[in-house]
Amino acid sequence: MKMPVLLALVIATSLEVTGDAMIRKGIYDHAGAWRIALFLAGMALLTGYGTFLNLAPLEFGQVVGLYIATLFIVWQVVTYLTFGTLPTLPILAGGALIVVGGLIVSFWKTA
Repeated sequence: MKMPVLLALVIATSLEVTGDAMIRKGIYDHAGAWRIALFLAGMALLTGYGTFLNLAPLEFGQVVGLYIATLFIVWQVVTYLTFGTLPTLPILAGGALIVVGGLIVSFWKTA
């Protein structure tokens, strides 16, 4: 049974962004055993990201466009939940272009 594309991408982007956030927390906010634990957890999540991204039932060139659009949205949610930072107007404007561009790459069919 194939996994729905959007589900695979939401899982993949959630794993990637959370893994990146854990590694960032380890670098800047912790030392010693906590740093190592955060790095190991981040590595595991990033491995899961790569796995789920490649489970999406699209050609790799198509999945990348939709992935980038999904990544932007999930990144903003995780940034807010982890660091308490809301996106600014320039981030939202640029993000709208990212999302539209990702959709074009994934779904525009040429004759």
